[in-house]
Amino acid sequence: MPKRILQGTVTSNQNAQTVTVLVERRFKHPLLQKTVRKSKKYRAHDEANQFNVGDTVRIQECAPKSKTKRWEVIAS
Repeated sequence: MPKRILQGTVTSNQNAQTVTVLVERRFKHPLLQKTVRKSKKYRAHDEANQFNVGDTVRIQECAPKSKTKRWEVIAS
């Protein structure tokens, strides 16, 4: 099964080797036909601590690295 890849913005890099990435998705409401924006935060593994707040990054699913980390940063 292919690994999911998402794109988002780094909102926090306070923890060692971890970044928090805000991923926003847009979709049309089925009844109202209005564009809805939903967002979710993911904690991703950043081995080299190279990403800062505001960077746009791509994250990919991976095996669990810790209790909350199930994603890793693959590119900026």
